[in-house]
Amino acid sequence: MSTVSAPRPFDHPALFYRDEQEYLAGTVPFVRDGLAAGDPVAVAVPGANLALIRAELGEQAREVRLLDMTRAGRNPGRIIPRVLRAFADSHPRRRPRIIGEPIWAGRTEAEYPACAQHEALINLAFQGREATILCPYDATRLAESVLADAHVTHPTIIRSGAQADSTAYAPEALVARYNQPLKAPAGVMATAYTGATLAAVRQHATRWAADLGLPGSRLDDFELAVAELTTNSVVHAGGQGALRIWAQNQHVICEVHDAGLLDDPLAGRRLPAGDQRGGRGLLLVNVVADLVRVHSASDQGTTTHVYFRC
Repeated sequence: MSTVSAPRPFDHPALFYRDEQEYLAGTVPFVRDGLAAGDPVAVAVPGANLALIRAELGEQAREVRLLDMTRAGRNPGRIIPRVLRAFADSHPRRRPRIIGEPIWAGRTEAEYPACAQHEALINLAFQGREATILCPYDATRLAESVLADAHVTHPTIIRSGAQADSTAYAPEALVARYNQPLKAPAGVMATAYTGATLAAVRQHATRWAADLGLPGSRLDDFELAVAELTTNSVVHAGGQGALRIWAQNQHVICEVHDAGLLDDPLAGRRLPAGDQRGGRGLLLVNVVADLVRVHSASDQGTTTHVYFRC
């Protein structure tokens, strides 16, 4: 028998839906109840689902912050700071309601681990903050393994209108499970760097990316990401590192490896305080890149893969 969970200071349910009717039945009342209560409401879902919600809300859609998640959340590492916390923090002392759908059919194999970690890290990012974030999952098009992970990352599951506690909830374990080793393709040579060679390596990397087909409109962002990651190696990870660049599946990918350990799970996803010096490097990388994957272990150092679509 299903049981209805008591409200939590921060609530993070997953909504399993099988068709448009179940999708609208699970999302639109959530939005309307929030508006009726005077809560700020945002909806960040893929474009087709956004159109469904907008049409169903009618004139009320004007009262809601609407975002196409395929754009705003192309890189899962960008969603917490630039979508969820950005909206919540713009309404201090109020309880925001947000619908966030970061996982959809068509997400690539490379993207999915970052998506799953994102869903797990929402719980840490909103710890102590009153808010409700509802995450829809397409139960007919997503793999069973993805739905199983949703039970691990969400304390409650809504299915066919009934809400029940998840017995598999263990978000920290999932973050660790998807802390997977990252490797460059065979034959991709590494370029070593130190503090003395940072500028030269950054310029070399940008020319390399251009030769691999990255358009000029993205080269500045690529150079910024390389600069932030290599500078972090020099300042925080022993003063040196190694860089690799290659093209794969319509992306230019940059790998930065160093001996440091990244032990803050929200690194690059936490908005620094306004008066804080530093702490924005990894956040900037998440903002400009199309995907960021990180593996960090005490005996292996930290490897970061940054993807830019050609």
